Amino acid sequence: MEIVQKKRSNKHTFTFSDESFNFSFKDKSGADDVDLHYADFPNKSSLRIEQNEWLRNVGLLWCVLGVFQLGYAIYLNAPLTGKGFWLAVGLLCVVFAHFSKVKYSVFKAERGNIYIIHDKKHDVIVDELKARKKKQLLDWYGEVNKENDIDNEIGKFNWLHEQGVLTKDEMDMKIAQVEFAHKVKSDQSVEVLN
Repeated sequence: MEIVQKKRSNKHTFTFSDESFNFSFKDKSGADDVDLHYADFPNKSSLRIEQNEWLRNVGLLWCVLGVFQLGYAIYLNAPLTGKGFWLAVGLLCVVFAHFSKVKYSVFKAERGNIYIIHDKKHDVIVDELKARKKKQLLDWYGEVNKENDIDNEIGKFNWLHEQGVLTKDEMDMKIAQVEFAHKVKSDQSVEVLN
């Protein structure tokens, strides 16, 4: 499965395989790609906004100049013909700068940052990554390991709950299974000794 996002000169491609995914991007500053297991996809993200600040600032300056020019013409009772030119140009620059900005959700992973553009595919990508992360973590760590230390097993299921993989009820059920398995194991050890 592959999902591609495009906005202005930015192209982000998410390629989903069974065990991992590839995030690749290409923009005006270069290109790169990152391979990650779904389990390594972070839960938290930050917001990054990329915009042309120079164009916005120049547009605002021209708007101020245009308003001053119009106000001065009104004050002098001079004709207003052509006096709103800088205001119009400034407003166009501000509007263009606003609509050309790109918003990203940034997920900071150990192997590299994952940038997801805020568009109609944003939530689909995030939901797919989180669903696959949950499945992978359950496949790897979701079963009770009777050979493992009881504290490690309880800690594992607490961690899975913190990751959002298990609900509180599911965590409590798994911890009860761990405690029961270790009680049976210790009872069998006592019987063998007797």
